[in-house]
Amino acid sequence: MAAIGLFEAKTHLSEYVARAEAGEEVIITRHNKPVAKIVPLAAELPAAQEIAPFVQRTYSTGVPLVDLTRANQLAAELEDEELMAKMRRIEARHQDPHAPS
Repeated sequence: MAAIGLFEAKTHLSEYVARAEAGEEVIITRHNKPVAKIVPLAAELPAAQEIAPFVQRTYSTGVPLVDLTRANQLAAELEDEELMAKMRRIEARHQDPHAPS
């Protein structure tokens, strides 16, 4: 059973899926702690470990830097260069709240 980091798993996901199809199990780690396992679909889970067909985990990443609803409205109204300039100003303002708009 191989243990790989999350970045490595993202970079070479198709390779690890192929290895799972061949019967190998692959452990994915984050900060050297096991967080997930890629296993062949036919692998049997003990009854106590059965999971729902689809499980989604979400993590709070804090307050978004940009209101995406408003960003989409701006994108529809502005040309690409104008939008890029506006986004840079918003980012600069976020990093320095006392900077002029």
